[in-house]
Amino acid sequence: MKRSKSKPKQKISRDAVVSFLDKTLRTSEIGDSSVNGLQVEGNQEITKIGLAVDACLEAYRLAQKNGCQMVIAHHGIIWNGIKNIRGPLLRQLDFLISNKINLYASHLPLDLHPTLGNNVHLAKAFGLKGLKSFGVYTNGVHLGFEGTFSKAVTLESTGKLMKEKFGSPVSYLPFGPKKIRTAAVISGRGSSALAEAVEKKIDLFITGELIHESYHIALEGGINTVCGGHYHTEKSGVQALGDLLKEKFGVETVFLDVPTSF
Repeated sequence: MKRSKSKPKQKISRDAVVSFLDKTLRTSEIGDSSVNGLQVEGNQEITKIGLAVDACLEAYRLAQKNGCQMVIAHHGIIWNGIKNIRGPLLRQLDFLISNKINLYASHLPLDLHPTLGNNVHLAKAFGLKGLKSFGVYTNGVHLGFEGTFSKAVTLESTGKLMKEKFGSPVSYLPFGPKKIRTAAVISGRGSSALAEAVEKKIDLFITGELIHESYHIALEGGINTVCGGHYHTEKSGVQALGDLLKEKFGVETVFLDVPTSF
């Protein structure tokens, strides 16, 4: 009895993937503290790509185990340039270089992308309508969205939906109206945009995590907040990017799930 031959893996070049990502995400156009783009050069030939929220040793080990030659991470390892190569950075670079794994990072470009981004997925998950740009970052660039619910919701129902959609640990600041009609979303740590939501008299601010001072801003501003975890609110972007790469190049992709408690 003849054994059926396994289908050969689709091979693509690293440079083709990088060029596509740079163009799609407008990498060079968006200012960021993250040094976005190809951060570590590995194998030129790619047959499988791993997608991760955080660049970390655990993600790289999962990538190696799954036969990936490239990791695309939302949070890379180079921020504001390299000041030294020691400690955690040295260990990560050693693993990546030793195993010839490419590392590509996309922070703000992926957050704000109109179709692939973390924030548009977050807004759509809550069914927000009439989306408008929200969360001024710099030079008129907005990171998130604001919109309205088709009918009034409660803070508890939004938290329940957050947990169902993203598998998130949920926390609340119940300082706004009981009947919620408007919301603004910023994935990850959205603390810097909370004051903008207060100024715009938005009923609910949806984000991943807040800083200590946010409590008083929300209390004094009379706004509700729901937090679903930095990690969990930023999974959607890399997952969507993986689907796009699979469709565009026919290459295998895998989500490298390494959740944190934040």
